[in-house]
Amino acid sequence: MSALFTPLSIRGIQTRNRLWVSPMCQYSAVDGVPNDWHHVHLAQFAAGGAGLVVAEATAVSPEGRISPQDVGLWTDEQARAWEPIVAAIRARGAVAGVQLSHAGRKASTSAPLTGARGTVSPADGGWTTVAPSALAYADFAEPTALDAAGIDRVVDDFADAARRAAAVGFEVLELHAAHGYLLHQFLSPLTNHRDDEYGGSFENRVRLLVRVTAAVRAAAPDAAVFVRFSATDAAPGGWDVDDTVAASRLVADAGADLIDVSSGGLVPHQHIVPGPGYQVGYAATVRRETGLPVSAVGMIDDPAQAEAVVAEGRADAVMSAREWLRDPHYALRAAVALGADSPAPAQYLRAY
Repeated sequence: MSALFTPLSIRGIQTRNRLWVSPMCQYSAVDGVPNDWHHVHLAQFAAGGAGLVVAEATAVSPEGRISPQDVGLWTDEQARAWEPIVAAIRARGAVAGVQLSHAGRKASTSAPLTGARGTVSPADGGWTTVAPSALAYADFAEPTALDAAGIDRVVDDFADAARRAAAVGFEVLELHAAHGYLLHQFLSPLTNHRDDEYGGSFENRVRLLVRVTAAVRAAAPDAAVFVRFSATDAAPGGWDVDDTVAASRLVADAGADLIDVSSGGLVPHQHIVPGPGYQVGYAATVRRETGLPVSAVGMIDDPAQAEAVVAEGRADAVMSAREWLRDPHYALRAAVALGADSPAPAQYLRAY
């Protein structure tokens, strides 16, 4: 009996297995509207047996985009374009999720597909970025520090995007509080130098994320809400796994159902040594210390490796990204390797 291919229920939403597709930016939208590329890209993973397919970092406001080519959910037009994509994922047996995001000081940058790097100027289609404090990331443009009204708008933007997402059928909403984006910027003392109720102490720095979680829960009461954390900044004086454990408890109280555990991305001087399963230990710590469901992510590319993570209780589910790009039928291959019942569509059964 494979642990990886055992169904998992979160807030009454059941995934057929625990091998999930992590959000992967495609930088292929116009005005935040997803298109045929996103449709085929995401639906193929559902046909390939994934239990949950989470769409890429999706901006909750125009200024929240990482690049001008990011998808969004700040307009009804964008929501309508997501609807057939969600339907295609669900029709192929997977649960559809979306990662709601605001890039903060790492916004308005050149998409990797363009071959350029750095901040896109307003003259070239970029915009002025915002952050908890006026501290630039590397050589990016300096952001504007959010005032109280701006913070309130961020909370409202996440809630409005969540409402649109739920209305078109997304059943899982993941809040991106990792990888150096806006919510993470508020969490870490390395990027949050405020002296008001959103800065200074741990309780103040986590305040925005707790507010956003509660607002998303209220806006989408039937959805499963995940929060992705960078468990550590991997830099002196930064956010660490103990902070992640404490913050996980607070967002759970505010309505979160699962913690998705990643790491890094906040500052250029981080020190991370990647390797197979290099972030799984953080996920295991959060799960052990909080009792909350967690997903693990980070170079978990082999079926036996993914099986061991779940079977040994280090995480409740495994998120993979690049392995799904290499093989969109990763779960079908994994089921064969682990001797589990194949989630292959009837049209593909002759191959299994």
